[in-house]
Amino acid sequence: MTCPHLEYRADGDGRSFDTPRAYCAAAEQFVQAMRADVCNDRYNLDHATDCEIFRAHESRDDTTLDDGPEGGQS
Repeated sequence: MTCPHLEYRADGDGRSFDTPRAYCAAAEQFVQAMRADVCNDRYNLDHATDCEIFRAHESRDDTTLDDGPEGGQS
């Protein structure tokens, strides 16, 4: 399964590239080509269990706001 957070960008961080580079939206940064190969199912990994970045991103998405002032509600 291809990682849903991996995309290829021809620019970013104030720079432009001749060849699009792998960008991990979960990590919010460009990743090395080898990491992108792993994310693109070259090694038949399950992102939900094998990728620490994916797991961390998913756990952030699962959090909910509390009812207190820090959660943005009063």
